[in-house]
Amino acid sequence: MSFALIQKVNDQQKKKEVVDVRSGDTVRVYQKIREGNKERIQMFEGVVIRTDNKTQQTSRITVRKIASGVGVEKSFLLHSPLVERVEVVRRSKVRRKFLSFLRERSGKSARLTSKDFDRKAVNDVHDAKAEAEAERLKEEAAKAAAEKHAEAEKAQAELDAKAAEVEAAHKANAAN
Repeated sequence: MSFALIQKVNDQQKKKEVVDVRSGDTVRVYQKIREGNKERIQMFEGVVIRTDNKTQQTSRITVRKIASGVGVEKSFLLHSPLVERVEVVRRSKVRRKFLSFLRERSGKSARLTSKDFDRKAVNDVHDAKAEAEAERLKEEAAKAAAEKHAEAEKAQAELDAKAAEVEAAHKANAAN
């Protein structure tokens, strides 16, 4: 009974489709970041060095990139609502599931041999929820920008009115 209930809740939370990501792929992961009361989408691009539980709710990828000469690894749950989308940029030929040997390598020795793949077909995953959320974030950003612009125009109008008032006072003093 309880397992069936847990399975039902997990299936409701699970995304309908996710991109088929494999070890050795170079991916761009678009993740939602919340800072205070604002939200934005941040991209993290790197090589997938590990995939776990591909068919389950807890399916996870570990992505590694070199940032300012330092290796950075992040794990992403593919079905998480914070992961907006995953885009495969490049596919490489590898013979392992866990590419831990890339951690000790840098430069040319860390390169993987790329192979041809149909990029459009692999990345063609439509998640209506994610697209609606991205649109909502864009609209909020546009609304905030419009409010900021209106506020700036109002401040400029006040400054112009004060300048005209000061100029009129100078003309009145010059006439006296």
